[in-house]
Amino acid sequence: MSVNRAVLPATLYTAEQTRVLDRTAINEFGIPGIRLMQRAGHAVFAEMLERFPSVTAITFLCGAGNNGGDGFVVALLAKQKGFDVQLICIGDEHFSAGLQGEALAAWEQLQAIYPTYELYRPGMSFRGALLVDAMLGTGLSGHVRGAFRAAIEQLNASSKPVISVDTPSGLCADTGRVLGVAVRADMTLSFIGMKRGLLTGEAVDYCGTLLFDDLKVPDDVYEAIPVNLFRTTDDDLRECLPPRLKASHKGKFGHLLVIGGNRGMGGAALLASEAAIRSGAGLVTLATRAEHVVASLSRCPEVMVKSVDSGAHLQPLLEQADVIVLGPGLGQNAWAEQMLAAALAVDKPMVLDADALNLMASKQLFTQYDRHQRARWICTPHPGEASRLLDMTVLEIEHDRFSAVEKLQAVCGGAVVLKGAGSLVSAGDASYLCNGGNPGMSVGGMGDVLSGICGAFLAQKMTPENAARIAVYVHAKAADAVAQSQGEVGMLASDLFLTIPKVINGKYE
Repeated sequence: MSVNRAVLPATLYTAEQTRVLDRTAINEFGIPGIRLMQRAGHAVFAEMLERFPSVTAITFLCGAGNNGGDGFVVALLAKQKGFDVQLICIGDEHFSAGLQGEALAAWEQLQAIYPTYELYRPGMSFRGALLVDAMLGTGLSGHVRGAFRAAIEQLNASSKPVISVDTPSGLCADTGRVLGVAVRADMTLSFIGMKRGLLTGEAVDYCGTLLFDDLKVPDDVYEAIPVNLFRTTDDDLRECLPPRLKASHKGKFGHLLVIGGNRGMGGAALLASEAAIRSGAGLVTLATRAEHVVASLSRCPEVMVKSVDSGAHLQPLLEQADVIVLGPGLGQNAWAEQMLAAALAVDKPMVLDADALNLMASKQLFTQYDRHQRARWICTPHPGEASRLLDMTVLEIEHDRFSAVEKLQAVCGGAVVLKGAGSLVSAGDASYLCNGGNPGMSVGGMGDVLSGICGAFLAQKMTPENAARIAVYVHAKAADAVAQSQGEVGMLASDLFLTIPKVINGKYE
């Protein structure tokens, strides 16, 4: 029976948690470690045959740990099938003496069939048409140095396709950070536990096609390891947005108020408003500057638009609304401050985005509101806004996005979205990752669309936690649908308006 390794699991693990899974399978369930290593090697070899059918010569670069052991297994299988194998080991003349456990057993099995290997020398020839990276795996803690660095740089400089075993060497499996230098793989096959760092940050440019194999580890092994990070999937979307009852009416799906669109920034609030109505909110009102009213009505007459000049003018609209989205195109002048103060004075579910977050950070306002009120909020910072909220640099945020989103949630309360490649959502006890989306989303207005979707889901009675994670997923998947039909470059935020309902209604797979 064929295995679809392209389907990634929903539960995500750190490298240490994966090692615990491995030890649990071996020590408590009696699965020999060498058998797991052999299964890993067979999985890599099967994908290699399927994805690179014309290759006849393969170069293996192996370290002395278990990652190298996996490589030895694949090299043995390749040799037995008649491939031209070049085995390059990263180390000195005592390389084999440093092997232990399963890696040593795999080495001895390979040496019995194919005793030829070379020690890596900078600039040496990689003869194979396909390169296999089995150098470092998940055990790396500091930056890559010495022969490993030279081998990775040479591998990346080649024009040949690369398969990474478990994790691209040089990539932190916990954070997705490049530790000085990392292999840029065309395909990565990860084992036993899906490493969280492979799905966010810099890692998305290094893993290539990401695959997974659980190596037939029993479900009971996974149930023994507590986890709090999950990948959002179609199943979550269907669970949180079930089909509507036939007797439904607009009053059942909430009244959302979008506040924003300061002078020169009217488009942001228009995008958020239309995204909300496209995402199923029953009623959407836009409170904006007077000069944007005509444009809004022309753009989307389904949105009720009101001009507001002050916080006092906003008050009746706040009383009518069930949920508030504050921030798209808000600005940071006196008008913006009045809008913020008026919105914060009512205790209603709220999405805080863009300049609302910047104002909150500059005035240190989060600490002025109790946990009960903040528990009803969704905050959606990009890394720049997150850096201001946490008083950290953007680089520090990006080096460990998982830690950053947890810190953001501690500051902001409720649910927090840290936008970027592999967007993260934290609600305190649990966090979520969305591995959808594409570079075409790197354009102005995409964040405004996301805030509108978040608000619409809050209006439909989702919890902030579910509204945030499902909104991020729908947003990414709608953008992927656009990219599939027209490509990534030139995508507009408003292009998502026709695909958002298709994703929500299960019309796009």
